[in-house]
Amino acid sequence: MADFVYRKVMQDIKNKILNNEYPEMRLPDERSLAEEYSVSRSSMKRALGVLEQAGIVFKKRGSGTFINPLYLKNKALFRYDGSNLGLTDSFKVPGKKQTIKLIDFKVVKASKGIAQDLFLNSNDFVYEFKRLRLLDDQPFLIETGYLPIKIVPELTPEILQRSLFNYLEEQQNKAVTKSFLNITVQPSSLEDQSLMKLRDTEPVGVMDGIFFLDDGTPFEVSNMRVHYEYMRFNTFVNLNE
Repeated sequence: MADFVYRKVMQDIKNKILNNEYPEMRLPDERSLAEEYSVSRSSMKRALGVLEQAGIVFKKRGSGTFINPLYLKNKALFRYDGSNLGLTDSFKVPGKKQTIKLIDFKVVKASKGIAQDLFLNSNDFVYEFKRLRLLDDQPFLIETGYLPIKIVPELTPEILQRSLFNYLEEQQNKAVTKSFLNITVQPSSLEDQSLMKLRDTEPVGVMDGIFFLDDGTPFEVSNMRVHYEYMRFNTFVNLNE
């Protein structure tokens, strides 16, 4: 339950920033915010830390915490609106509804590479699934994922037709907060062209990644093939970390 506290505080502060409730572009000090939200200093510190890591606010030593002006000028660069790294929140587009179509779902023995990435034994089994994501009627992403059965033993096709990471957060109080991604561009395959309505001359963005729970446990190995028109990657660099 403690994890949910800082996430709710973080989201509320973000909403206040979006609603211009801090006209001087400066947040109250950490102690005042902790008292305002009736939370511990550690929870408030964590909430502000997540906002800082996302590039929404920055801390100036000896002066306080300030809102990043770039965030207010171009919110599209910071469109992520969730508390985990799930694609459902990362690909929100105003005026468009995101849906998920489950293409395949089965249990398979983990390959040597998958077992190594997920820290499993060689005889462990995993869920393998393939999903197609759409914005309105436009398919924009093919996702193939592998999950350890022991982490989500109750996984069903119905769960996979919604946000898996949000389900994990809401039902198990766990969040996917870290990832390692390798991002490339490749020619589209026949499957890409068929599912995402691409011409044979059009490329796709490819993201191969490992996603981790907030306690460091590897949760998913994923391959994502993205329609080139929706391929966007933004990052915030902090050399002090």
